[in-house]
Amino acid sequence: MLKNVRSKFVLTPWMLWLGFMGLILLAGLVAGILVFSKGLGITNLTDLVPWGLWITIDLSSIALGAGAFSLCAGVYLFGLKRYQPIARTATFVGLIGYTMATLALILDIGKPERFWHSMVYWNTHSLLWEVTMCVILYLTVLVMESMPIIANLEWLRKRFPKIASMMERVHHYAPILAIIGLGLSSLHQSSLGATYGVIKARPFSFKPEMSVLFMLSAIVGGISMTLFASMLASRLTKKAKVNDALIERVAHFVGYLLIGYFYFRAWDALSTTYTYDPGRSEGLHFMTKGPLAFNFWVVEMLFGMIVPMILLLYKPTRLNRFWRMMALFLVAAGVVAFRWDTNMAGFLVIMPYISGQAVTYTSYTPSLIEILTGAAIIAYGLTGFSIGVRYLRVVDHTLVEEEHATVKVEATEPVAV
Repeated sequence: MLKNVRSKFVLTPWMLWLGFMGLILLAGLVAGILVFSKGLGITNLTDLVPWGLWITIDLSSIALGAGAFSLCAGVYLFGLKRYQPIARTATFVGLIGYTMATLALILDIGKPERFWHSMVYWNTHSLLWEVTMCVILYLTVLVMESMPIIANLEWLRKRFPKIASMMERVHHYAPILAIIGLGLSSLHQSSLGATYGVIKARPFSFKPEMSVLFMLSAIVGGISMTLFASMLASRLTKKAKVNDALIERVAHFVGYLLIGYFYFRAWDALSTTYTYDPGRSEGLHFMTKGPLAFNFWVVEMLFGMIVPMILLLYKPTRLNRFWRMMALFLVAAGVVAFRWDTNMAGFLVIMPYISGQAVTYTSYTPSLIEILTGAAIIAYGLTGFSIGVRYLRVVDHTLVEEEHATVKVEATEPVAV
């Protein structure tokens, strides 16, 4: 009998995927315990470069999870009900993204047991305090918005039908939650950029347009990530069902958003070439001609904006699923590159404390501990979304809320594969 049981055991791709993610999570857990026990001294973070890989993951996770507030606002505030299935996916992606950001912050703040201090000891003059409060409140909103999705869990519906029914009824408050979420998310998305914009000791980041750039990049990156994740899931599993015409229309909108994002990003970066400004000019040189040049020109500007802009605005490539997926992925990758460039270019340029001294540079390479923990945070996000697709019908465009009629959208032309 034991032999029969062994012979029936089949190692499926799903099990291999979970096993691979599990190994990364385990390695990250061990590395995280070492950080908590030995402190940040075992990382390559210093007084000169206090924000590194973890903060980049934090900023990127929040940006790529921003599709929730933008798409929910479009559905519930502007009456674009036909896009409700995509907004539903965006809500879950937002929940995953914000919990990833929380994990990164727990590692980075040094004393995570004091996280509650910001809720008790208010510092209304601090942008970081505002960001912290908005993230906590908006994460609460995302949990509430995700309750109808979590209610699809078969185990929950069978064991606790009343609880599942109560969670499903939360969708009646979706418009109210969308309004609250729009306000909170807008505040902290822009405040993240303002946090860099008010750091006078880092001239490269000390500029008022940072709030606009962070907001634009979050909207573009968040929507793109939601669409890409939906399309990828539909190709990998039959559990995911998408309306390709809906995705194509939203992707077309992303193409137009990229025009504005590209203009503001190019203007922000290149306008400082008009005159020499200590610290800012060196930071621009570091980003456009130094170690970050490839990341800025190729990853961020060319493949992160120009190429996907063309692919999404040119109808034949937009209707082609492969090129559309590629464009959406490139946009998301470009937003991550923007967050990395913004963080690094400001901190790697060191201003002198004595008049007459030259501006100097420093360097930063993430340690193995930072890489392992960062990889574990990403693995958590991938695992969470995979479980959502498989068990919670996160990507299922055949589902609509009770008060919304099913809207059939036909493509104007046959969509190429």
